[in-house]
Amino acid sequence: MRLSRDKVGLESPETAEAAGLNPAPLLPTPAMMEDPAVRQTRKMALMASLSEGLPTLPAYVFELNTLLAATPANLKRVAEVIRTDPSLTAQVLRLCNSPFMGFRERVTRIEHAVMLVGTEKLRTMVLTCSLVEYVGHRVATEDVQSFWQHSFLTAALSERLARGIAYPQPEQAYLSGLLHDIGVLPLLVVLSTEQQGSSGLVSCGWGESLEAERDRFGMDHCEVGHWIGVSWNFPPTLLEVMSGHHNPEQATEDPHLVGIVAAADQFCVRRGIVLGAAPPELSAPTDNQAILRSCLPQLEPAEADKLGEMLEADFLHLIQLMEFGAAGLFGGGIPKNPFREHEGYV
Repeated sequence: MRLSRDKVGLESPETAEAAGLNPAPLLPTPAMMEDPAVRQTRKMALMASLSEGLPTLPAYVFELNTLLAATPANLKRVAEVIRTDPSLTAQVLRLCNSPFMGFRERVTRIEHAVMLVGTEKLRTMVLTCSLVEYVGHRVATEDVQSFWQHSFLTAALSERLARGIAYPQPEQAYLSGLLHDIGVLPLLVVLSTEQQGSSGLVSCGWGESLEAERDRFGMDHCEVGHWIGVSWNFPPTLLEVMSGHHNPEQATEDPHLVGIVAAADQFCVRRGIVLGAAPPELSAPTDNQAILRSCLPQLEPAEADKLGEMLEADFLHLIQLMEFGAAGLFGGGIPKNPFREHEGYV
């Protein structure tokens, strides 16, 4: 199974050809057509999952977001709040002791961990921990792992691109990139439950477009992601990213933010960082300039060329820091974000 490969902003055959892509079919092929009764059953299971099984954000999330957004952050209070949740405490300590963090001594105190992890990583962990628990063991480990690899790489490249075009809130770009495909998780849970005992999900034959998702589930992951965001009281700009990253040209709340995430997402997809690719099947470099110009039409050609080269170099640098084993997201699979943590990257 792979993440949806809709051709973001590449509507014309000429633009698609320039990007080295094959135009998507306008309608589902016969092989994609689903039995309406099966589709309805699946949609009802998905709706039930969203209405009854979706985790609610813990009460501490909003307090932590406020604390971590402050300058300077009250790290003592942050540590006190984190300690109220044993699961979150364990995840923070595990992250600190990941080989990718590079700390020489083992971290055993949450106060020390909070200082080492940094405010932005803590914010993303707070938002994703409950979703990791929601998925649990209901989805194949390799699918969950590759999903988060795609999400974290999209987040890192979104932030890098935001800085490259002087977007005023690069941290928001990182968070939006991290959560843009969160609607995929309930789809995976529903399909995994349906196919328990089968040989796996990779050969199920869907996921090449939003149309294929709607044909199979009656909804696509953008709609599901918007639903999750509304239930979690996300701001309109983040909701727009979750629901509209496949159609950035339609964005109205913050077209720049949607375009940034759409470009980073498509860059990852074109390079093979997609659901079901574990380890990733890295493809050859694509025409990054065409993707950037379609997602961020305000860019001048020379600027798009420069940013495309930057993304390619940063992608190759970041991919070396990522773990593609089966240890799991918080078991050592979170990469460093070199674009924030090293002064050599501006």
